[in-house]
Amino acid sequence: MAKLISTIKKEQLTEEQLQAQKLEDLKRLVTDNEEAVTQIFTILTELNDIGALEAASKLIEAKEEIAHITLGQLTRKPVTNIINNLMGVAGALSDMDPATTTKLIDALNSGIDEANKAVETDEKIGVLQLMKQLKDPDVNRAVNFGVHFLKGLGKGLK
Repeated sequence: MAKLISTIKKEQLTEEQLQAQKLEDLKRLVTDNEEAVTQIFTILTELNDIGALEAASKLIEAKEEIAHITLGQLTRKPVTNIINNLMGVAGALSDMDPATTTKLIDALNSGIDEANKAVETDEKIGVLQLMKQLKDPDVNRAVNFGVHFLKGLGKGLK
């Protein structure tokens, strides 16, 4: 009768055998991916030629100092104010209807064009001319918009 196997002996590789096996695996990997390896070395050569590898190395060496300076700059009051204001503006813009915003910006551009033309003529406007302008449908529409805008602004400021 056959003898029962009660223990399994795992073959122990020597340090030299492990290194040889790893070297063979690496050779196979490089051979199988020759094109990618060539591209990596080409990129590394280019980065080295322009000094980017040295710069990256210096950045890594000084990472703690750079992090300290960056955090110091980001936590300054003016920077936090800018960040908070940008978040507020982004929130306000996300609440606005894009079509209305586009229409308003187009109207603003048109108004700026008209105002620039008027500034070039250096024409004076009297009270009577101002009252006459209120009959112009475009002027009246803008004044109506402005009055209602101010009313809404006032309500919002309560």
